[in-house]
Amino acid sequence: MKKLFTTLLVMLVVTAANAQRKTDTFTTPTGKNVTITCIKHASLEINFDGTEIQIDPVTDGALPMTDYSTFPKANIILITHEHQDHFDLQAIGSLRHPATIIYEPASVYNRWFNGFAISNGDSVYISDNIQLKAVPAYNTTPGREQFHPKGRDNGYILILDGFRIYIAGDTEDIPEMAELGPIDVAFLPCNQPYTMTTDQLINAAKIIRPKVLFPYHYSNTPIAKVPMMLAGSGIDVRIRDYK
Repeated sequence: MKKLFTTLLVMLVVTAANAQRKTDTFTTPTGKNVTITCIKHASLEINFDGTEIQIDPVTDGALPMTDYSTFPKANIILITHEHQDHFDLQAIGSLRHPATIIYEPASVYNRWFNGFAISNGDSVYISDNIQLKAVPAYNTTPGREQFHPKGRDNGYILILDGFRIYIAGDTEDIPEMAELGPIDVAFLPCNQPYTMTTDQLINAAKIIRPKVLFPYHYSNTPIAKVPMMLAGSGIDVRIRDYK
């Protein structure tokens, strides 16, 4: 009976989380829809003209627990790095089908020898109107370098029919951000000491100047002041439940 009660409780929590997920829809230069669904922490879903893309899907490595069997099967899965709140074989198994394409840094590939390893600076055309670029993601503050060493992990620029999404991964405000080019939507992390402080997030946003900014991976960092700190910058800051 206790096991049954626990199972029902988990199902109720997962169902409630599903119902509360926030979506944002954008339009590409040729009029195709890009819908971004907030899942949690560093996990998000992107649907582009019927193509399902999952970013860092995690079942319970970051709470709340996510039941990925309730999502459509993914055409593309992107993994930024090897930490348990970004790389989870259970979640990948729930989303994967024989034709699913998975891209990841070499450090992740070397753990399970599946998918395709892609390194900082690499660029691939997944289809005629989907391009992926792997960009650096690392710590720079003295004493933090061990969390995300330079060259190991990936951020990604996902270009969907000309619409450019920057998924920063776990990083600080690194110099390479000045070289990203125009960005329509940016996901920037904010939870010191592992990623950026609030001030670093603001600095990164001013360097990148995305049209829309989603702070994510923020855990208990107080980010409510971020929209105020970027007031007048022309950046549309949207706070979603990426705790």
